[in-house]
Amino acid sequence: MNGPDVLIVGGGLAGLACGRELARRGVAFRILESADAVGGRVRTDLVDGFRLDRGFQIYLTAYPEGKRVLDLPALDLRPFTRGALVRFGGRFHRVADPRSEPLGAAAALLNPIGSPLDKLRLLGLYRAARREPPDAPTADRTTAAALAAAGVGPKLVERLFRPFLGGVFLERELETSARFFRFVFRTFAEGPGAVPALGMQAIPNQLAAALPVGSVRLGARVRAVRRDGVTLEDGEALGARAVVVATEGPAAARLLGAEVSDLGSNGTVTLYYAARVPPVTEPILVLDGEGRGPVNNVVVMSNAAREYAPPGRALVAASVVGVPPDAPDELDRRARAQLVEWFGPGAREWTLLRQYRIPHALPAQAVGRLDPWQRPVRLRAGLYVCGDHRDNASIDGALTSGRRAAEVVAADLVKETD
Repeated sequence: MNGPDVLIVGGGLAGLACGRELARRGVAFRILESADAVGGRVRTDLVDGFRLDRGFQIYLTAYPEGKRVLDLPALDLRPFTRGALVRFGGRFHRVADPRSEPLGAAAALLNPIGSPLDKLRLLGLYRAARREPPDAPTADRTTAAALAAAGVGPKLVERLFRPFLGGVFLERELETSARFFRFVFRTFAEGPGAVPALGMQAIPNQLAAALPVGSVRLGARVRAVRRDGVTLEDGEALGARAVVVATEGPAAARLLGAEVSDLGSNGTVTLYYAARVPPVTEPILVLDGEGRGPVNNVVVMSNAAREYAPPGRALVAASVVGVPPDAPDELDRRARAQLVEWFGPGAREWTLLRQYRIPHALPAQAVGRLDPWQRPVRLRAGLYVCGDHRDNASIDGALTSGRRAAEVVAADLVKETD
């Protein structure tokens, strides 16, 4: 048969990781990507000299799979401060990591975000997360239940964990599986969050650059898949010995039908503003500890990576949990009113650069959805699936899933030829 052994549907992180591992094993493949560039949900747009990631995203430097497959120094990662400013009672209160800011952490013991005992329990949570990995054979429960079982008081949950984890899970009720919470909490504790100097799209670009020339076909939208090939939207049929569907969850469910369940989606909206003066002077996460919204968290991206904004300007990312029904202009009005309350009248002069409304930003991970921690990537002989909906809803989950699919495909192809 002419053509590649394997067709990979989707050029996001999972598809690229799958291709990387197949190339390492000497298996011929081609990635079919419907968009005009690789990356999937991890894309960066250039707008008036600003770098706008499609939705606020960060890379956690302690991701285990990322350490395996990415050249992290080449990404020129720029870290965020390991702490947060929490808005509560009309003021900002600093919550600091005692390992990087021992004096700040000591001072924060007396702020109203939680009791001193609650803050000391954060260290206990970290130790517990390290002792009990996310795939431990224990009964799953919600993150809210896990925090309560650890003795974390309601003030710290409402004022810190709800906005912080709400921005990670993209749901503020903390109904997400405690398995994912343990993974996230341990990963945050072991290393800071960061962004590549040239935007999050530097991650998929690096993966794609290492693939064999001609292995990625852009603008190729797949209409149907089968175990020995695919059909494109224009009717073109492509054959292969195996097909890997490496799309986001809803698209995988559409292509594969009953063979893959759509887990549901958590969405977000990110509003990017251009400011002449940054509202804070460091790359720190600012959280809505009052729960008044609509903005859940704010970061000045250009404080972390100067390359995100042109000289003399600052890039402010304001993120909303979920996708509210407001028209874009109305959401901007409500968000800006909140930002003026937080940062003063100067926020009225900020220029809205773009508003990203992303209904499927992450697969929902309710209790039981991560049992097992890794779901099968082999559907049947010749047909495979990968993505963050097969591992966990993170960059690391997508990378891991793609590599796992490639390992299984390569092994099956060897058996087929024996």
